[in-house]
Amino acid sequence: MNSFVTSLSRAFLLLTMSLTIVERARSADGWPELPTKNATVPIPAQEWPQKLGPRTVEISIHYPDGTIDSVSKSTGLMLTLHNWGGTFCAGTANPDALAKRLNVVAICVNYLQSGRQASIEDPQPYDCGYLQGLDSLRALWFVFDRLKQKEIPFDSGRMFATGGSGGGNVTHMVNKLAPRTFACVIDMCGMSKLSDDIAFNLPGGSGLNARWSRDPDSPNWLSPAAQEIRFIGNPVHLAVTKRIKNDCRIVVVHGVHDRTCRFEEKQELVANMQAAGLDVEPHFIAKDDLDGKVFTSSGHALGNRTEIVFKVAGKYLEAGHVETSRRRMTPSDFERRDSVVYPVTGGEYVVSYEAGYPVGAFVSDDQSATKN
Repeated sequence: MNSFVTSLSRAFLLLTMSLTIVERARSADGWPELPTKNATVPIPAQEWPQKLGPRTVEISIHYPDGTIDSVSKSTGLMLTLHNWGGTFCAGTANPDALAKRLNVVAICVNYLQSGRQASIEDPQPYDCGYLQGLDSLRALWFVFDRLKQKEIPFDSGRMFATGGSGGGNVTHMVNKLAPRTFACVIDMCGMSKLSDDIAFNLPGGSGLNARWSRDPDSPNWLSPAAQEIRFIGNPVHLAVTKRIKNDCRIVVVHGVHDRTCRFEEKQELVANMQAAGLDVEPHFIAKDDLDGKVFTSSGHALGNRTEIVFKVAGKYLEAGHVETSRRRMTPSDFERRDSVVYPVTGGEYVVSYEAGYPVGAFVSDDQSATKN
């Protein structure tokens, strides 16, 4: 076990194992078969503390030529994640274009609180990346695992993610929660953190309202720990990802006039990543960068989010470029079957891959664990 796992108490390790066993029992008859052609399927998801009970999310799977027969030994896997308020592939790069042009199985995820009702109109606070990231990683693991089970050759070193707006935030979160899994991720105008501005709907800010509360007695209370894990640029957490050898190329695309996901916060994120020694490549889009085709706005919209991915990251995502193609050479978190641990106020967030797919839990300093 790595040093992060051995730092956990015996009591927590036993509890983590019991949580994983529960997840496995649910999954014994709850995971679908991998479809043989482009399709939408439901997969089991981790319980949401705001609404206790079994939960599933739908994912859409897009093969390079529409069928599983088009998967080859050079085919990669790629998440493409929708915006806040969207569903499936809204507000992100088109999965069919990604699948065909990059030779990947592209995956869209109806992660927690997809759709306007759940994300904007319901009273529960908006997750802002954490469980949404775990949902997305489960979707990726499902395709990864089922291809392995079927003994269908594919390139597990070519795992990528992208997303727009809220999906850009979740893109960063999947790289944070599975820091040894992705070769390249592309964030298009995503939130950088669950700021006080967004969490508590403060005046004069972004206009986004995540409906959290400062009141510890409220069911919507935002604890310091919950806010810290959702801060992509958290310097302490970036140091952890660097220490456990995250080598993902992180491409950040953001408009300098974006007031929805504030540009100043994205500058902070990039600066913190650079200070931590991570492989981040910023593209800050100003009016002089607008070409009327790919980039049409220096605000939140940016432009054609499918073509943006190819323009800023095609040379990393396409296979066969000797100097620039990105491919992870080490085992993924799915294969390592250990844990990733992030210290926070009052305890630690632990993401266990003992089952292959992620199971997240907050472990308080008194060694009690909650799956949230």
